[in-house]
Amino acid sequence: MTDRRGAGGGLRGDLKQRVKTGRGRTASQKRWLERQLNDPYVARAKREGYRSRAAFKLLEIDERFKILKPNQKIIDLGAAPGGWSQVAAKIVGPSGRIVGIDLLEIEPMVGVEFITLDFLDPDAPKRLIDLLGGQADIVMSDMAANTTGHKQTDHLRIIGLAETAAEFAREVLAPGGTYLAKVFQGGTEGTLLADLKRDFTLVRHVKPSASRADSSELYVLATGFRGAVAETAEDDA
Repeated sequence: MTDRRGAGGGLRGDLKQRVKTGRGRTASQKRWLERQLNDPYVARAKREGYRSRAAFKLLEIDERFKILKPNQKIIDLGAAPGGWSQVAAKIVGPSGRIVGIDLLEIEPMVGVEFITLDFLDPDAPKRLIDLLGGQADIVMSDMAANTTGHKQTDHLRIIGLAETAAEFAREVLAPGGTYLAKVFQGGTEGTLLADLKRDFTLVRHVKPSASRADSSELYVLATGFRGAVAETAEDDA
């Protein structure tokens, strides 16, 4: 759904900003810039001091499902530029712990510890648990694989990334924990969903309004991690 309301709540109409192609600017760059200039969530993020429009995706998901709570321990995978961590920090408060990791350096933020790290590093789970002071209550990921322009290939890449992040989440989540990750619609999520349904009490697909209407992007939300129960069962076998 396209939000056409201005800051005062009225309709903005069709006064879209146009961008000239110009020297050194490709047609695709022009389209991206026009979309950014005319995106109400980009403008709102600037007004409200959020680092990215993605902040509103997490805000909406949390408003619907209440996954963020005071005092939680949270890992934000692929955290740059920090919009999701920013939302979480306001809710978990000073008694919570948030660690955001990315391959890129991230500008410091009060209430969040950012580290430059590949979550695929074998030492990453232990290092993050040590930084949190215990297992995580939430592992959240707004990561997206680099696109090729080939729809099926790009879909497989994002699902593969979500599956890998889910494996990481199983290593660091506390019992009852939550996993939230970006996926794309496309029909090949079967393995991911089956694995999540095995390890979590409830698995949902969520499409926030802040996700662009013309995008196949959506999120998988898995709550009630039961990993500790599975491990106990294996030990008793």
